[in-house]
Amino acid sequence: MKRYRVYDAGRGAAPVKAWVEGVPVDAAAIDQLKNTARMPFIFRHVAAMPDVHPGIGASVGSVIPTKGAIIPAAVGVDIGCGMMAVRLEGVTDADLPDSLREIRGAIEDAVPAGFGRHRNPDPLPTGLNAPWLLKFLDEKHPKAGARRKDSLAAITVSQLGTLGGGNHFIEICLDENGGVWVMLHSGSRGIGNILGQYFIELARKDMRRHRVNLPDRDLAYFPEGTDHFEDYVAIVLWAQKYAAANRETMMARIVRTLRAYLPIDMKSAGAGRGTAVNCHHNYVERERHFGENVWVTRKGAVRAREGDLGIIPGSMGARSYLVRGCGNPESFHSCSHGAGRVMSRSRARKAITVRDHAAATLGVECRKDAGVLDESPAAYKPIDAVMAAQEDLVEVVHELRQVLCVKG
Repeated sequence: MKRYRVYDAGRGAAPVKAWVEGVPVDAAAIDQLKNTARMPFIFRHVAAMPDVHPGIGASVGSVIPTKGAIIPAAVGVDIGCGMMAVRLEGVTDADLPDSLREIRGAIEDAVPAGFGRHRNPDPLPTGLNAPWLLKFLDEKHPKAGARRKDSLAAITVSQLGTLGGGNHFIEICLDENGGVWVMLHSGSRGIGNILGQYFIELARKDMRRHRVNLPDRDLAYFPEGTDHFEDYVAIVLWAQKYAAANRETMMARIVRTLRAYLPIDMKSAGAGRGTAVNCHHNYVERERHFGENVWVTRKGAVRAREGDLGIIPGSMGARSYLVRGCGNPESFHSCSHGAGRVMSRSRARKAITVRDHAAATLGVECRKDAGVLDESPAAYKPIDAVMAAQEDLVEVVHELRQVLCVKG
């Protein structure tokens, strides 16, 4: 049975297939999806996940398959943003102390949040060394690192293993069997932001120079075969690797920190880590769909090929899910990347009180102040409805309940 709605984007445009049954959808997000579907290089259709909501240019929660072009703003500035979750080997809910406040403080000390950096950073993994990046930018795009207080090399090294701000988080969760998990959400940090902004503006300039009319200036693109296209692909693939390494580095620091509080079996494979998942949800990859090789941009979506493990987090105080992909071809093997916002950040700050937030996060060790109201559960769609809308995209492996949350 077909579980998606089809939206007509107009004559000559690709259709939009949206998994949004039973889920609130902002009209502005639908307009953005239609604008994206009107681009001449869309392959077959644009797919929208149940967490879809307005973004910059393209909707968050959209899957954009293209032939012959990539839209940098669809990938965004948090290149490679995604999730990681690991089960702590040998630890159950019975091992957790009655109060998790001290553990939250220890995690906050181990992993800088917001604009924080490491004073004694871990070395960059092989293949991510800053000299390669700097040489590339100095030779081809020297302005990308210009007018910055700190060098790109310093940013790249010192922010590896840091959380960032906004909707990024670290959580301790319990599964349905009492297993203890660490879950986190972050991406390519400052270096991804710098590179993303630079190439987005470069694409806009290209469109102006060639007098290309766009339904939205943030749908500016690089045609395949051009120098800027090749440069962008090289940079974005590097930033995606950096984002994955950033999550791995954070997770290693967190597990080491938790050894002082929990009986983690460090002799097991993965230094105390059982099942582990590390997945992007803001990225672009070359993939094969419907018998053809295409570029797939997932702007707030997780790859869900048959058997793929992925993570769909709820909001603070809501459940999250570790899922296995069903390999649905109509979604380009994708699923949602979370609950999806139902309120803008500014609206949430006005509509949600500190008392509301404290009630919504009852039983979760987390910040309960005015500074996180835009991340409170009421700002997001109901995760139950989001999961129900994509039953043909993923199956649930574990249901995770948060007991501790560190916000960026």
